[in-house]
Amino acid sequence: MGLVNTIGNTLQQGLGKISNRLVPGLSEDNTVNVGHGIILYMESVNVSFDGFKAINDLTLYIDDGELRCIIGPNGAGKTTMMDVITGKTRPDSGSVYFGQTMDLTRMEEHEIASAGIGRKFQKPTVFPYHSVFENLELAMHADKRVWHSLRARLSGEQNDAIEETLKLVGLLEQSNVSAGLLSHGQKQWLEIGMLLMQRPRLLLIDEPVAGMTHQEMEQTAELLQHLAGKQSVVVVEHDMDFVRSIARKVTVLHEGHVLAEGSMDEVTNNQRVVEVYLGE
Repeated sequence: MGLVNTIGNTLQQGLGKISNRLVPGLSEDNTVNVGHGIILYMESVNVSFDGFKAINDLTLYIDDGELRCIIGPNGAGKTTMMDVITGKTRPDSGSVYFGQTMDLTRMEEHEIASAGIGRKFQKPTVFPYHSVFENLELAMHADKRVWHSLRARLSGEQNDAIEETLKLVGLLEQSNVSAGLLSHGQKQWLEIGMLLMQRPRLLLIDEPVAGMTHQEMEQTAELLQHLAGKQSVVVVEHDMDFVRSIARKVTVLHEGHVLAEGSMDEVTNNQRVVEVYLGE
């Protein structure tokens, strides 16, 4: 029972506890209002820590179904930006909306996760002593009592959903392998699969290819490009070759605000971007 409690606590921390009550601003059919074609609005956002301005008048819009890359030097505000979106950090001022109606600044972390925002951190957090299949099953059941979930019989629809996700992230052949035996890249894909089991509308993915082989990077690029359109995907990454391979639109952050935005060619030819980041 101690293991079950540990798994339950980890699920709540890593995936967000799903609230049973209606999330503020979320319609009863569980849809996000993207009538204007934008899924995430950040307007004039400011965040300070002990006098240091981590986010400085940041305005950013993410389109529904878009794949956006966020780049910038260390300390540019990338992590703080994701912390604000997921409710971990409250902005000092400004507005952050998921769709047109959900004010993320007024929501708790678990409510934001329930509304459809999933976040993947740089270091993968999977359950190493459980199989790949069981990891996805646990993620799917994150809104239920874990002990019951582990003993519950999956429906045909649930089995199909897990199998489809295994195929999508390229781990169908590793279905019965303990997650702890996977390569670093495979663990990254498994964690993305675990997030997908929650059916998010917006995925925030932090440095997905750090430590990967070249082949794993190529497979990750294919996966993220496949997800775009079905979900909105925001990728924070330092590897410029990888960014170029997936980039449709790139935002460059510097000192907590947007320095430049556009295609990869546009931002790499921007003299200010070269000075503060690419010339490092």
